[in-house]
Amino acid sequence: MEAKTPQEFFDKEVPARFKPEKVKAIEATAQLNLTGPNGGDWTVTIKDQKLSVVKGVDPSPTLAIKMSDEDFMDIVREKMSAEKAFFTGKIQIKGNIAVALKLKDAGFL
Repeated sequence: MEAKTPQEFFDKEVPARFKPEKVKAIEATAQLNLTGPNGGDWTVTIKDQKLSVVKGVDPSPTLAIKMSDEDFMDIVREKMSAEKAFFTGKIQIKGNIAVALKLKDAGFL
């Protein structure tokens, strides 16, 4: 079953999509802020080739990502590329862009 909300995506799909081999030398914390009716704040942590997603705000993330819940779901459903979202202003990224690319490679975005 395809997730309908970001929370369902994190709970049901991220564990199956995650590719630990793509994050061998990465340790990062990404703060994800999604606006909209199914939005919220999540902290995504990659450490020791494991990915965890918890609801809440990290005070000092490596990367901060802000977008609407709708755009986030379009990206994970591959209806819109993360690159297009970035260049059209639909996604705002602060911090280490390389980490964002690694999250994409690892199957998170």
